[in-house]
Amino acid sequence: MNRRGSLLLLAILPSLSAPALAETSAPSPASLLTRLEAAYADFNDAQGAISLIDSDPEGYPDRSWADRSRDTWQQLYAAKRAELARELGKLSVRDLAPTEVRAVHLMRAAVAESTASPDSLAPVGHCQDAGQARLALQPLQQALYACFAELGNNLEFEHAKVTRVAAFELLTRMEEPERRKALFMAFVPLWQALNGADEVHSPYRRMVRMAAADAQKKASPVDAAARTLGISSAESERWLERILDAWREATRGSTAEPWDYRFRAGAAERQLAAAIPREALQPLNERYYRDLGLDLATAGVIYDLQPRAGKAPLAYTDYVRRGRFVNGTWRPTIARVSASYAHGGLGPLNELVHENGHAAHMLALRTRPAFMDLGDAIFYEAFADVPSWSVYEPAWQHKYLGQSASEPDSLRALYSGVVLDVAWALFDLRMLHNPTADPNAVWSGIASHYLHITPHPELAWWAMRVQLVHKPGYMVNYGLGAVITADIRQRIVQQLGPFQSGDPRWYGWLSERLLQSGEAQDTGQLLRQFLGRPVSPEALTTQLQRLAAAPRS
Repeated sequence: MNRRGSLLLLAILPSLSAPALAETSAPSPASLLTRLEAAYADFNDAQGAISLIDSDPEGYPDRSWADRSRDTWQQLYAAKRAELARELGKLSVRDLAPTEVRAVHLMRAAVAESTASPDSLAPVGHCQDAGQARLALQPLQQALYACFAELGNNLEFEHAKVTRVAAFELLTRMEEPERRKALFMAFVPLWQALNGADEVHSPYRRMVRMAAADAQKKASPVDAAARTLGISSAESERWLERILDAWREATRGSTAEPWDYRFRAGAAERQLAAAIPREALQPLNERYYRDLGLDLATAGVIYDLQPRAGKAPLAYTDYVRRGRFVNGTWRPTIARVSASYAHGGLGPLNELVHENGHAAHMLALRTRPAFMDLGDAIFYEAFADVPSWSVYEPAWQHKYLGQSASEPDSLRALYSGVVLDVAWALFDLRMLHNPTADPNAVWSGIASHYLHITPHPELAWWAMRVQLVHKPGYMVNYGLGAVITADIRQRIVQQLGPFQSGDPRWYGWLSERLLQSGEAQDTGQLLRQFLGRPVSPEALTTQLQRLAAAPRS
């Protein structure tokens, strides 16, 4: 997951008489924009530094970064935010060029979303607060998010603590069904904290009703994703259902208990687990990106991959410093990847390569401060999967691991996770559209119909993904993002050639055509330009048909 945060504004001085104008030499709109974009860049630098320091107290015990204390960064952040917010209301875009108008609108939107005290994705609330019936939307979401850190990263299993991510990996490997069920049921305290006994006034059900009401006032992530794709929100739901129908047809057969779902699709994970110990995750990741034309070590990406108490309960990538020109020389971006890996395996490797896809995207940006971001969320989540899906290709496995699983097993391992995200996206969308529905019943219906999973409406086992409580609607960016991922991968193969086992031209070619301009143009337009047509689910459904045609082991 990428965490974004930015802002800016512009100001035009009041009209002056001709003599006064000559005397004061009022700055031109262009020079004023340049000055304010520099302030915007300073603001973002301060925000990145504060997020870095706050996310890892152990790693930065002196509470400083780049020779500045956190207090100094906070003062800079507050000053630049105040300056930009003050000037924003004075701006008239009437006489500005279209590109400059876009810059202003983007910065206005960013400053409107900014907070007075930026923080990292580490929890700021407490799980127990979720039980307070009068909690407003944002504090309730913070409390539910904290539940994933406090409970989800401390699952009790066989007299030991297991993180949520580690549990997912273990569920693909455990041969004994009773142990898989026991590990799965270790999530119950988390589910109960989020959804109680599924009563109408459970914390989640209160939160989703408030989130749905909020989405009526402003565009939700579902609406934003649909706009990027050039379709309606209603069509978004049909696309998700179409993808899930393709999976349903490709995997016809016996049903599985929810604790067996990952194991059923995990043959490749089990076969290759020994070749991907935890200590191999980062070297494999860096080697693949070098073969794609990007040296992450030379680029100075910062990594925080060890589990620890109080850490963000999800993997994410963030800016520490955004690139910009300083005295005519480009000062490059510094990105940071945060995750918690207690074990290795294909799943954690896929996630790590995904997060470094965000870092690669950030590093590719080379544009003016107002445009130094990744575009729409559905696009940057989808792009990060363009390289990460390759780890499930036998050609990748053979080159980097010295062995490979069969193509059918590899495809099932990949797409079982992809369609699980699609199913969560459909759940997320339906709950926002009908927030009075019973979430357990909604999820059981989706999982049984499309994924062939035995219904268990007594369990809130939909509550595996942090985004469902932290940002309702955001899962659509993963579910429908898979459509964009498959489309981009197909286009690269058509235009450049296969890249599953590396291609040193890959990063430069994509940077020039898709990444480096940042938000200089509308994301939907950028995608249509790159693909040569509108985004379509055809590439993804074709891949799922490839799975259906493969023999079953």
